[in-house]
Amino acid sequence: MAESRMLRFVALPQANPDKRAAESRRQDWQEIYAEFSKERAAEQAGRCSQCGVPFCQIHCPVANNIPDWLMLTAEGRLEEAYEASSATNNLPEICGRICPQDRLCEGNCVIEKGFQSVTIGAVERYITETAFERGWVKPVKPLRERRESIGIVGAGPAGLAAGEQLRKKGYQVHIYDRYDRVGGLLVYGIPNFKLEKSIVERRASLLRETGIMFHLNTEIGRDVSLADLRVRHTAVLIATGAYKERELQIPGAGLDNIFQAMTYLTASNRKDLGDVVPLFEDGTLNARDKDVIVLGGGDTAMDCVRTAVRQGARSVKCLYRRDRANMPGSMREVKHAEEEGVDFVWLSAPEAFLGDRAVEAVRAVRIHLGVADASGRQAPQPIPGSSHNLPANLVIKALGFDPEDLPTNFAAPDLAVTRWGTLKLDWKSMMTSMDGVFAAGDIVRGASLVVWAIRDGRDAAEAIDRYIHARAVRASVSAAAE
Repeated sequence: MAESRMLRFVALPQANPDKRAAESRRQDWQEIYAEFSKERAAEQAGRCSQCGVPFCQIHCPVANNIPDWLMLTAEGRLEEAYEASSATNNLPEICGRICPQDRLCEGNCVIEKGFQSVTIGAVERYITETAFERGWVKPVKPLRERRESIGIVGAGPAGLAAGEQLRKKGYQVHIYDRYDRVGGLLVYGIPNFKLEKSIVERRASLLRETGIMFHLNTEIGRDVSLADLRVRHTAVLIATGAYKERELQIPGAGLDNIFQAMTYLTASNRKDLGDVVPLFEDGTLNARDKDVIVLGGGDTAMDCVRTAVRQGARSVKCLYRRDRANMPGSMREVKHAEEEGVDFVWLSAPEAFLGDRAVEAVRAVRIHLGVADASGRQAPQPIPGSSHNLPANLVIKALGFDPEDLPTNFAAPDLAVTRWGTLKLDWKSMMTSMDGVFAAGDIVRGASLVVWAIRDGRDAAEAIDRYIHARAVRASVSAAAE
């Protein structure tokens, strides 16, 4: 029976859920894809070839059992499909929406050449939404409660994944976050048209039901120290992410109306959540009727340009120093942005910001890609005499993120860092230079994907569990010796 429903890629073309027309989605903040119907989800899942070496699973950071849950979906066994999907992923409804599948699972599907890959992300989203609708998603109930407590710093994907895994083992989990909502980047950095905030809040509510205790509006180093957390908890996990945005030191960098990407996106997301945002209300961070230039080529830059379109910008340009083929962001996101009217200025880099008090233009220089550098990418080289001015009265810098100075912020000088500012970690134990203090996600890895943060959070939970068990054994041996 299973075989008759699979291997349909030879006769059935790839299809995504229906996508709203660009003109329609420019006018609102709703997600751009509709949900699959049961029949279409089963058809598309049935395109899987059930290959013996599933490259989709190998290239998934959390090693999702993708062929298994595709086959179960094709057979209509959706509850089992959800169990398989959620067995390796704490946030499948979020990964199904925002993972760059074109670079990960779908991009490595073995039937890609000539037949196009299976639409894995859309099926994953369909499975999880069906599970929520039918009440299959239930809070974790550990078999027994443990007295040990774990303090987690950061309510983003790494912290949430680790927290749920630790609750499954019965630990008392406390998650601290400086923001007023659970989710971190998922709430304040990603626009609604990619991830509606109700999806994040639904998961947060579920985690509260598991017994996880959230301490919001709590900043480590200001409201509580790392030393305090080490006294309160048996172990501490640092999962703060990497939020320090990279600067651009060129003439005119101090002009008004030049902002960092997270400042811009956070203001927009807070406005959508109903918060009062003074810099949005007075028009400063509102792109309406403005010529907007976004600098950068990653997924954050794509979020910025598509946000500016929805705010009613007069024009939106994305300046990137390499070409389309070397774009670090998702090609799917680039396509969405182009459909919505964003103008990509490839092979162009900013030289200076022009204006008296506020920015009025960006002086850019055209770029030639030379020989490959140490990373294997062609080095961008300015073309002499190619400078030109692009009008702009709002500039957004989306140039990437670095870790904050945690040893200083946390008043913990013994917390060792690497030369990149990430926390130094023993990857086998996932412990930092401080005993009982672990780390996971971007604060260790550098700015990366949500799905990698989930993987790191899950691994950290296992490491913490091993540490606590080993400590208990040592204490027992010591007591027996006395």
